Amino acid sequence: MPDPNGFLRFGRRLPARRPVPVRIMDWREVYPAADDELIREQAGRCMDCGIPFCHEGCPLGNRIPDWNDLVRTGNWNAAIQSLHSTNNFPEFTGRLCPAPCEASCVLAIGDTATSAGSGGAVTIKQVEVEIINRAYENGRVRPQPAVAPSGKTVAVVGSGPAGLAAAQQLARAGHAVTVYERDDAIGGLLRYGIPDFKLEKQHIDARVEQLLAEGVAFRTGVNVGVDVSAAQLRAEHDAVLLATGALAGRETDTPGRELSGIHQAMAHLTQANVAVAGGPQPQITAAGKHVIIIGGGDTGADCLGVAHRQGAASVTQLDRYPQPPDARDEGRDPWPTWPWILRNYAAHEEGGDRVFSVAVQRFVGDEQGRVRAIVLVDVIVERVNGRGVVTEVAGTAREIPADLVLLAIGFEGTDAAEALTQLGLARSPRGTVECGPDWQTPADGVFVAGDAHKGASLIVWAIAEGRSAAAAIHRYLGGEGSLPAPVEPSSRPLIPA
Repeated sequence: MPDPNGFLRFGRRLPARRPVPVRIMDWREVYPAADDELIREQAGRCMDCGIPFCHEGCPLGNRIPDWNDLVRTGNWNAAIQSLHSTNNFPEFTGRLCPAPCEASCVLAIGDTATSAGSGGAVTIKQVEVEIINRAYENGRVRPQPAVAPSGKTVAVVGSGPAGLAAAQQLARAGHAVTVYERDDAIGGLLRYGIPDFKLEKQHIDARVEQLLAEGVAFRTGVNVGVDVSAAQLRAEHDAVLLATGALAGRETDTPGRELSGIHQAMAHLTQANVAVAGGPQPQITAAGKHVIIIGGGDTGADCLGVAHRQGAASVTQLDRYPQPPDARDEGRDPWPTWPWILRNYAAHEEGGDRVFSVAVQRFVGDEQGRVRAIVLVDVIVERVNGRGVVTEVAGTAREIPADLVLLAIGFEGTDAAEALTQLGLARSPRGTVECGPDWQTPADGVFVAGDAHKGASLIVWAIAEGRSAAAAIHRYLGGEGSLPAPVEPSSRPLIPA
C-alpha cells in the first residue's frame, strides 16, 4: 500500500546539481548520486492512483507505482526486477528521457510551478535512475542467456537504443543476433551524440558486456550498404532489423550557408565526444569563439553545454518560436498531455543567452570566406494549414558576431540510403522507413524500428519500438511463446489533438 499522506508531507525535490563553476571544468555527469532518504521520500509521494496516467505517458508501460512503493519500503531488489520487466536500459532513460510520465502524473494537475513541466509530479525519472544505479552497485544486473538456441539468426543494423533493445530481447529468446554498427564503438547516438555530462559512457560499456554474455555478437566499423551489401546481410540471416536512427540533419538555405565555420550540430557533438573518449581533438571547437546555436531543442542545449566546456567566448541559442510559458496552459495542453512550456536544461544555468522569436536572415563572411557574423531579425510564426509560416518583422534586423554557427534545427530521417536502395526500400516524405502492422517493411524478412521508422523521437520510444519489433521478428521466426510488445507501429505520444 502507498503512503496515503506522502504527497502531503513532502514536496517535489531533486538532488542538487554539481556547482556550475566545478562541472564546466570537466565532462562528468551533472547530477551526483542521491541518498536513500531523498529517493525514498520522493517515491513515497506516489499515490498509486486507481488509474495510473503515468503509464499513458510512458510508451514502455513502466510499472511506475509498483517500483515507487518498492523503493519507499526499501525493497531495491524487487524494484529493479519490476523496472527491468518493461525497460531494458533504465540507466539510459533515467538520464536522458524528458519524462512524459511526470507530465502525466496526477500530482502535476493544476500545478503552476516549474520549467520542467512536471509541477509537483513525483520525481519518477530520478527514482528510476537511482534504482538502476543501486542494482549495478549491488551486482543485480546479470546476464540472462537463453536456455536453448532457436537455430535462427537475426541481423540488427544500428546499435542505438532501439537496436540494442531488440538485440537483447531476441538473444534472450534464443536467436543468434549480430549487431552491425558503422562507428568504431557500440551505442549509436548514445555514444557519439549525447555528451558525457548527460551520459557517461561506462553505462553503455556495462550493457555491452551484458549483451555479449547473453550471446549477442557485435561488428563495429561496418557500414551496411557500403562495407557489406544489405542483400548479402539478408541472405545470411533469417531476418534483418533496420534500427539506423534518423541522423540526416536538416539543412538551411539561408544566404551565406556556404561559408566555413557553419556546421551541423551533430558533427560538433560527435567530435567532442570522440575527444572526451581519448580520440583526436575536435576540428570543430568553440574554444575562444562567439558561438551561435540555431535551434531551441535538446540538441541545441547539448551544443550549449559542450561550448561552455570548450571555453567559448560567448554562446547564443536562437529559437524562431515565441518563448513558451513557465507553466502548462490548460486551454492549449490539458493534463495529461505533454505541455508546451519553457524547458530549462542544466546547460542553460551554465551561461549563454537564449533569444526567442528570431531567425537568421543571412550569414556574413570575412575575406577568407569564414563566417564572422549573422544578421538576426525578429519573426512571427503562425500556423497555416498545419505548417509554420514565418514572417519577418520590419526594422528589426541587426548584426551580431559569430565565429562558429551550429545548426540544431532537427533531423530529416535516416541516412542509410545505400542499404535502403539495395533492399528496394524508399524513404517516406518524412525520411523514414514505413512498415506494416507487424513492423515488417515491404522487403520480406526486413523489419524497422526506432527513429528510422518514427523519425527523431524520445529514447523511451526507441526502446519501446525495439522491443515491439523484436516480438514481431520472434513471431516471424516461429519462436515459442511471445515477447512483450508495448507499442504498435501506429502508436503516437500522448499529445494534444
